[in-house]
Amino acid sequence: MAQPINTNQTAAEPAEPAEHLPPPPRPRKRGLHRRNFLIAVAILAALAAVVLYYLKFVAPYESTDDAFVDGYTTQLSSRVPGQVLRLLIRDNEEVRAGQVLIELDPRDYEASLAEARAGLASARSGQVESLAQLDVAAARVAEATATETAVAADAQRANDDLKRYQSVETRAVSKTLVDQITTAARASAAQLRAARSQLAAARAGVALSRAATVTAAAAVTLAEAQVRQAELNLSYTTLIAPMDARVTARTVAIGDYVQPGQGLLALVPKNVWVVANFKETQLTRMRPGQPVELRVDAYPDYTLKGHVDSLQAGTGARFSLLPPENAVGNYVKVVQRVPVKIVFDGPLPAGLDVAPGMSVVPTVRVK
Repeated sequence: MAQPINTNQTAAEPAEPAEHLPPPPRPRKRGLHRRNFLIAVAILAALAAVVLYYLKFVAPYESTDDAFVDGYTTQLSSRVPGQVLRLLIRDNEEVRAGQVLIELDPRDYEASLAEARAGLASARSGQVESLAQLDVAAARVAEATATETAVAADAQRANDDLKRYQSVETRAVSKTLVDQITTAARASAAQLRAARSQLAAARAGVALSRAATVTAAAAVTLAEAQVRQAELNLSYTTLIAPMDARVTARTVAIGDYVQPGQGLLALVPKNVWVVANFKETQLTRMRPGQPVELRVDAYPDYTLKGHVDSLQAGTGARFSLLPPENAVGNYVKVVQRVPVKIVFDGPLPAGLDVAPGMSVVPTVRVK
């Protein structure tokens, strides 16, 4: 009896002999070692690049972002009180040294100058008068000296006559004549005393006149000083720029009445520098003269050149209004910062308005 045919069963392919089968794949140990070697080489190369980069571009430099442009700012104020008559500048205007900035009302000071000059003329006239009085006193001394000489001669003659008559016997001359000679001698002596008193008075008058001339000369000196002071006060009504600078922080307007010492505006010169507050741990190899690259935040496309000028002799905290007192309470060590002054090499590029207060990032090459 025939067996039923199974249509779902496929005819089996004849079995392939075992010697014709492909060999099993071998493990790729050589390729794995090669890949690990390449990875290790890449890691070492990367580490070497990092070390070289650090040694060349990081280790020789010290940088900080705690740095700012600094400069001397001059506060302009008046030296005399007065009302502002003219204002010849605008906000943020560049001015030149000697340029007139503000004019005060000069009329009061012109009147004071005229009064001082009149006082000087009067003092000089008094000096001339005192010198003339001195000449008169000297002439009086000469006259009194001549009078004293003549009277002294008369007194000497009268005294000699008296001695002569007194030496003669009384019977040779009359008593009346002797009395007359005695009276004449006494009168001559009295006249001599009067002449000498007049001479002393004349000499005292000379001393008084000389003192008057000294007083008159002092009065002239005082009047001249008053004139100079009045001229200075008049010149102070014109406020000029002491340097090339830019006008900043103006607080004065036309018509204001200003007082001496009152701040009217600030003048910021172009001579600026950078104060960088480095950590104390960054100062180990920092010395004056080392080159610095400066990047101003306002002008990121520019790299300016400079050098270290000096290091402050003390930390910033030590010179603050309330310096820290580390000897009390619990102490926590905080790295201090030391201001370092950095100056620009040469003038700044044209068009860069580098002003005090701007932020800067300096990079100092320390080795």
